[in-house]
Amino acid sequence: MGLNPDGEQADTFEHVDAARLFDTEPGSGSADYLDTAYPDAAHLGPAATNRRRFRKVAWIVVVCLIAALSGTFAAVAPHAASAAIESEGSSGERSEASAVLPVVKPATVVASPASGAKQVNPAAPVTISVKDGTLDRVSLTSARGKTVDGALTPDGLSWTASTPLEFNSSYTFNYTVADTVGRATSKTGSFTTVSTQNEADAAMYPLDGSKVGVAQPLQLTFSEPVVNKAAVEKAIKVTSTSGQVGAFHWFSDTMVRYRPENFWAANSTVTVDLKLFGVDFGNGQIGNFNKTNTFKIGDKKVAVADAVAHTFTVSVNDQQVGQWQDTMGDTRFPSARGYLVLMEKYRVEHMDASTIGLKPGDPAYYGQLDVNYATRLTPSGEFIHQATDAALPYVGVTNLSHGCIGLGPDGAKWVYDNMTTGDVVQVVNTQGDYANFDDGFGDWNIPWAQYAN
Repeated sequence: MGLNPDGEQADTFEHVDAARLFDTEPGSGSADYLDTAYPDAAHLGPAATNRRRFRKVAWIVVVCLIAALSGTFAAVAPHAASAAIESEGSSGERSEASAVLPVVKPATVVASPASGAKQVNPAAPVTISVKDGTLDRVSLTSARGKTVDGALTPDGLSWTASTPLEFNSSYTFNYTVADTVGRATSKTGSFTTVSTQNEADAAMYPLDGSKVGVAQPLQLTFSEPVVNKAAVEKAIKVTSTSGQVGAFHWFSDTMVRYRPENFWAANSTVTVDLKLFGVDFGNGQIGNFNKTNTFKIGDKKVAVADAVAHTFTVSVNDQQVGQWQDTMGDTRFPSARGYLVLMEKYRVEHMDASTIGLKPGDPAYYGQLDVNYATRLTPSGEFIHQATDAALPYVGVTNLSHGCIGLGPDGAKWVYDNMTTGDVVQVVNTQGDYANFDDGFGDWNIPWAQYAN
């Protein structure tokens, strides 16, 4: 015991029973306890009584604070019902913000093509990527049950298909995605590729594996009009063992040709790498194939047909090998001028005057007849062939044909036996015009600067 500044005894509370301070039963309340513990307090007057009550309230506050800090009232404190606070990583159950625990962001998946997409280009990349999570067990399957190969990155963040899709097909992808605390969810989606009516095809000439002459242009004929011509050209790579560089020339929206500035080098090989699968031709049309074609070039065989000198002179690899007399188109049907490329050959070809607009009664009408050793120069009907029996006396003398180059039996047979598709005849000194671009291969009659533009 000690004295306070007023000369009174100072109370000491080191051993106060906290439970008894909160006992309010009659005879056992905190006031009774204090009266018992300090019997002299009742004789100290009203001031002492007030001080005693103040001390009582103060101790109640102190005890409450001690109880809160020690866990006595844990049952009414948020998130403190258990002795140990679990982390979000251990429980993996929270996805909304709280005062104590962190947020686990939901995994975000992006699929390309998106689920529900239609008219998907089958050459388009197929990928699935995830943010705030990882992928597992990814599959992509067509409606016909064909599985598309693909690979998952080591970190599990993305999957990419490694084989192209098919046209006019429906695909379903399935995958499992887990967020950063391991909660897994299985998902699915589907899309369809470009329909059959939007497939675009192309045919190439010369055919793969064929052998042609030095004047044969490469020709591609498309099943659908090409609007994006630059994209199509970029998808076609032409190389030659001679190292020659050529150019494309579009004759229409469905037909393009390619040739070098000068004739192909004799005995070279030309390779055409067509990467048209997935190429957008325009107007929703998509290329449907990739292919590599190769054709060989033979010896350089060039003939010169002179409509004035009435001669037909042939050279092979720039060396003259023969010259024969000829008869060519008369003034009404002059032979086409310029370069004409040999197209096909017939041992016997049937000819009909009506195909060139002639009718019975016309002085030039010849009816129907067969000719020997015929080599075609134009689809419209110009040939190199053996002159008919009626025309043989005029070979080397005058022009009386309907545009064809007539030779004697020896000359016509030599051309038939020794010249082939892609070899060339240059017609000079004729009154005829150049053949139309779609009437055979008149590419060499177009100046290079114009052709390559």
